[in-house]
Amino acid sequence: MTLDFSILFRFEHALLLGLWMTVKLTVICIVLGCSLGFLVGLARTSRNVALRAVSSIYVEFFRGTPVLIQLFWIFFCLPLLLGVELSNLASGVIALTLYMGAITSETFRASLKSIGPEQLDACVALGLPRNIQVVNVVLPQAVLRAIPTLLSNCVSLFKESALVSAVGMADLMFVGQNISNNTARPVEVLTVVALIYFVIAFPLTRAVSLIEARILKKLAI
Repeated sequence: MTLDFSILFRFEHALLLGLWMTVKLTVICIVLGCSLGFLVGLARTSRNVALRAVSSIYVEFFRGTPVLIQLFWIFFCLPLLLGVELSNLASGVIALTLYMGAITSETFRASLKSIGPEQLDACVALGLPRNIQVVNVVLPQAVLRAIPTLLSNCVSLFKESALVSAVGMADLMFVGQNISNNTARPVEVLTVVALIYFVIAFPLTRAVSLIEARILKKLAI
């Protein structure tokens, strides 16, 4: 078999559009998922037993089941229960956001527990309302401690986003599969698609290591 990667230049625009859709989906789900994860992390450290129980069930379910099954259930089953149609984009955003929220909640929970109780005691002594304590004292420190793991989660989500191609969303993987089917050149096409994911994900993983080292140094001071 003779390999011919030059054929991909004919589909350069389609691959770029697919990559743009992948990046856009990833960014949306990162923002929504991290916000949800912080709220769930707060719920899991709450003194309210019911709140802790509900948040724990949510986290364990979405961490303990395959993301692809979650995506399929939201795309195929949720519309039947709600009586509304969900686009593949909406289904992808919901599924990946819920998954991101579950995995980041554990990151936030660990970072919240690392904040010394004396700081919260000082807030109470000063008479600060709960919302002021969370926004001005807890949140900045929790985010700083959670940044390295959060960035790793973001890189993982970027790679997991390829699953949305299974519900027909025109991301990079979906475009690559279509080009592969139309050209009968799966080796060249899927190799290039894999390299695109790698070229984006690998520098991010290196950056995570550098940022983690700097944060640990800063916290040690």
